[in-house]
Amino acid sequence: MANETVRINREIRARELRVLGAAGENLGVLSLENALAAAEAAGLDLIEISPLANPPVAKVMDYGKFEYERSKKEKAVKAKAKVSETKEVQIKVGTGEHDMMLKAKKAAEWLAEGHRVRAELFLKGRYKGMSEEFLKDRLEKFLQRIPYAYRVAEPVTRSPKGFAGVIERDQIAQAKREKEQSTAAPQP
Repeated sequence: MANETVRINREIRARELRVLGAAGENLGVLSLENALAAAEAAGLDLIEISPLANPPVAKVMDYGKFEYERSKKEKAVKAKAKVSETKEVQIKVGTGEHDMMLKAKKAAEWLAEGHRVRAELFLKGRYKGMSEEFLKDRLEKFLQRIPYAYRVAEPVTRSPKGFAGVIERDQIAQAKREKEQSTAAPQP
């Protein structure tokens, strides 16, 4: 909507317009000259708000106020749009049990927020020569610790730094899991 040009006053090309007054009242279908005269009499602008309608719809109002309201609507739409990022969690072959659980918990938080998570097993030095099967298994075990339902977006494969896989949330499976947990919990 921001890059859409709005025609006002003499820029309007239609010969006939359905005109709305300054207070929102319907003035009916008027010729362009009569509509411009009505806007001029009110001391306001004639703004074409729906150029594709038949006949096009125009409103008598202040152009500055119109632009202000339009920008407010655009900002509201932008604020509601959720931006999803790919967050990254990195573990090493020697990462301890407690650290793995903390990283798994953080990955679960990111999944709950709607982000994708790229889990990477970082290899350096001698670790690069270890069995691929062992290394993939190590990363798979980490992924299994994540306490949030997810689906694999990109399976575990070799990456420049080691092995990596991408997961994203699975809302249906998570809802099922939460329902099972709530029914399994004893009622006091």
